[in-house]
Amino acid sequence: MPLAFIPSPSIGEIHLGPLPLRGYSLMLILGIAAAVWLGGRRWAARGGEKTVVTDVALWAVPFGVVGARLYHVVTSSEPYFGKDGDPLKALFIWDGGIGIWGAIAGGAVGAWIGCRRNGVPLPMFADAVAPGIALGQAIGRWGNWFNQELHGRATTLPWALEIDPANRPEATSDLATYHPTFLYESLWCLGVAALVMWADRRFRLDRGRSFALYAAAYCVGRFWIEYLRVDEAHHILGLRLNDWTALLVFAAALAYLIAATRHAFDSPGDADSDRLLPRMDATSSPKS
Repeated sequence: MPLAFIPSPSIGEIHLGPLPLRGYSLMLILGIAAAVWLGGRRWAARGGEKTVVTDVALWAVPFGVVGARLYHVVTSSEPYFGKDGDPLKALFIWDGGIGIWGAIAGGAVGAWIGCRRNGVPLPMFADAVAPGIALGQAIGRWGNWFNQELHGRATTLPWALEIDPANRPEATSDLATYHPTFLYESLWCLGVAALVMWADRRFRLDRGRSFALYAAAYCVGRFWIEYLRVDEAHHILGLRLNDWTALLVFAAALAYLIAATRHAFDSPGDADSDRLLPRMDATSSPKS
């Protein structure tokens, strides 16, 4: 054991009468609330109604949760459909096991439906909520801390995470401390949220460019953090499946960011934000 380390919670849930309150679920709920709150503020700053973000979230969140769980179950199917697996446990989302890639894909479908019902353009909405999504991820990742899951390799660094024997990899069951990848990703996501808000203020990003920047920046961090993890995963050409997903999403987001930026320079007066809603800067009044 190193002299300094991050302890894991002794319990992952408390009971309020007959109802269990699980730390994993609580962090997901707090993350969603933070994403809606920040997204609402940014949407209002663009001249929209804060309630629109909540209305769209009522579609995006359930689709995102289902997508996140489906991605996990499909890419890690052995505990559910493999030998000695229990298919019913595929529904036990509170035990952990969601995939951000599925959450974004499913959430995008739900957001598209919600935006159509509210009469707002999806790219503009995505730009408004992008930093909030990163903030929500930063909070939600602490659910892994409560479940003592998805940690990295063994390490004796001062910020190493103590893992109980029952949750350690078999190959290093005698080692007590590991890289706190949940913390790395949480801090990275906070940085991504700050980067997107700064870039949006500085360069007036529109046409989905704020969301594309969020996606690209997140993928950079996810790639090296995923490389540290030691939980079971499918490998393709020596890389974990999620590393390949991060590379593909990064390439797509970067390509979209470049194409949308070129289009913005070619037709500067044709931005959705300029045409449909007033844009409010911190030091100016709304402009049409």
